[in-house]
Amino acid sequence: MTDAPQNLWRNREFTLLWVSQSLSDLGSATAALAVPLLVLSLTNSPVQAGLVGTIGLVAALVCRLPAGVLVDRIDRRRAMLACDAVSVLAYLTLAIAVLRGAPPLALVVIVAVIGTMSSSIFRTAEQSALRNLVPSTQLPAAVARNEARTYATSLAGPPLGGLLFGLGRALPFLTNALAHLASLGGVLLLRKPLQEAREETRGGHAAAMVEGLRFVYANPFLRSILLIAAPLNLAIDAIIFTIIVTLQRHGVAPALIGSVQTVVAVGGLLGAFAAPALQRRMRLPVLIRGICWLAAALMSTCALLTGSVAAAVPVALAVFLGPACNAALFGHQAAITPDRLQGRVVSVIFFATSFASAAAPLLAGVLIAGWGSAVAVIVFSLTVAGAAVAATVSRGIRSIQPVPEPTL
Repeated sequence: MTDAPQNLWRNREFTLLWVSQSLSDLGSATAALAVPLLVLSLTNSPVQAGLVGTIGLVAALVCRLPAGVLVDRIDRRRAMLACDAVSVLAYLTLAIAVLRGAPPLALVVIVAVIGTMSSSIFRTAEQSALRNLVPSTQLPAAVARNEARTYATSLAGPPLGGLLFGLGRALPFLTNALAHLASLGGVLLLRKPLQEAREETRGGHAAAMVEGLRFVYANPFLRSILLIAAPLNLAIDAIIFTIIVTLQRHGVAPALIGSVQTVVAVGGLLGAFAAPALQRRMRLPVLIRGICWLAAALMSTCALLTGSVAAAVPVALAVFLGPACNAALFGHQAAITPDRLQGRVVSVIFFATSFASAAAPLLAGVLIAGWGSAVAVIVFSLTVAGAAVAATVSRGIRSIQPVPEPTL
């Protein structure tokens, strides 16, 4: 017998990690807005501001797969503590440099890279450790709670970052350093081990990475995650980009354009709260297929609305369904993957979805320039429809069985 999902908050270990990571995520979202503002104030160049952001994203993408090997081979708690400690030092250094005057652009780039790489490793370790903190039947609920955390901090972080930057350019970076210090304290207070007992590892890091890739490829359900999650991420990010570009072309006020991402984030936050109820009422295969097909239909309606802020509403409704789909997919993944391979499997999935998100603006820009916004939206909606077809015909999705409750 296991605790009911509504009792998840009584799990000291999960709640401690969740609260500390909420503070860390808020700090990261605050600094994420402040970094380009700082670069703009130093260089007066939007190109350089964008380049710093791109360098950070590329660095995060490059370290995704090695991060999986790392958190499967070393103590996950130590890895998380090291990531927080490095982030504290990096952002504190930047805050001090800003207080002393104009920091070198190279320092800003180095801190941005350190921050994104540390975050990638930490996220991989956290996701890999989840099954050691909560019962297997509560994994989807735990993933949904983490989704709510992500959407909430993405809503609150940028306005806070802008406010703090206006009060003092060093404040967002000092806030982020303190937030990671709080995260470090939370991880230190965890009592449970974050991995099972391990046997002595054999082979090099490359062999370990190949083992993770083979495991994902050999498992029908894990292959299905790649075929579903990556297209969904690509389509959502690309359609949001398309809407923003189209509104800018139509001369819409920047404040209204900014509301697009706010509306979408609110949809995701509400969806994270609704995810556990959807999971209780629907079988996993039915839930995943239904969400994919409904998301494809909702996104296609944006083709009629791209010149209006109202185009954000169908995307927000599609994103509302996202947390339930993610909770079902990643909760089941955590339950069926051996602990010794958790990091590598998570890193493969994260790499695929991150790569898709990184490619979204470029692909959307090409389609908009060549065929217009409506065509771009239709193409990306068809991409989601392809994911829905994969979910419908996939043996990995059809064969999902509920994770058995552990016997006491």
